[in-house]
Amino acid sequence: MKKNVLLLEPITEEAQDMLAEHVHVLTERGEQAVHAIITRGKEQIDKALIDACPDLQAVARCGVGLDNVDVETAKAKNIQVINTPGANAATMAEHTLSLMLMLARNMYRSAAEVKDGNWTWRSQYSGDELAGKTLGILGMGDIGERVARLGEAFGMKVLYWNRSKKDIPYSYKPLQEVLQEADVLSLHLPLSDSTEGILGADELALLKPSALLINTARGALIDHDALFEALTNKKIAGFAADVLPQEPPVGDWPIIQLPNVLITPHSGSLTASTFQQMCKIVVQKVIDALK
Repeated sequence: MKKNVLLLEPITEEAQDMLAEHVHVLTERGEQAVHAIITRGKEQIDKALIDACPDLQAVARCGVGLDNVDVETAKAKNIQVINTPGANAATMAEHTLSLMLMLARNMYRSAAEVKDGNWTWRSQYSGDELAGKTLGILGMGDIGERVARLGEAFGMKVLYWNRSKKDIPYSYKPLQEVLQEADVLSLHLPLSDSTEGILGADELALLKPSALLINTARGALIDHDALFEALTNKKIAGFAADVLPQEPPVGDWPIIQLPNVLITPHSGSLTASTFQQMCKIVVQKVIDALK
């Protein structure tokens, strides 16, 4: 008899077809028993949902982080927790460098002015290159290491802070020194009790006024009230991110409208190749778990 899998968010058609060959796919919870739940980055697999599904064998996220999954409750009930660590490292590193380049070279504004017919904006252009700049990385996991290699290829000097020193050819320094020395600071930390709000007003004050801040990890790593103040008062030069503390942002969130800010809609892992790969990996792991 086929088991039932609750799909909280859409996955790729190929992955869903693969799943449907082995299980009954549910898109909403009814009276049926639920043996596994699959989500992406938005819908929560929380304690209430887990408790409401007493037949659960596995919970899964098509992604790397697990902050929308109640891992502790799942483990306490001997429910397997599935995700895809490392699967998005290449695409997220590319997205990070794209944001760096767009922000440093003012590329978004340049392209927008040309679309508006304002070729003469080149006489007002201001921007800079990455070569010769110091790239500071907070969090040297799979994505952080790829960003380091790409930054090095662009001619950047790389230094980093991590929970522990790693055997890599980049300078490990205390957090305060990385903040003080970085021309571009890129965040690649997991979100936890110890990292939430790791960049507050005091930490942002250590950055150079010319520094650019990039966040493709988790929005809650930064105190965004302090960040807004730093940006509007030119204490740092710019901010680009693929993540926000609340997604989508609610109401009129002024930081998004600042001219020195670029925000993408948590789309760094949604390239066709990576999203397909993550969905298929998760589906296969769920199928295996249910066997």
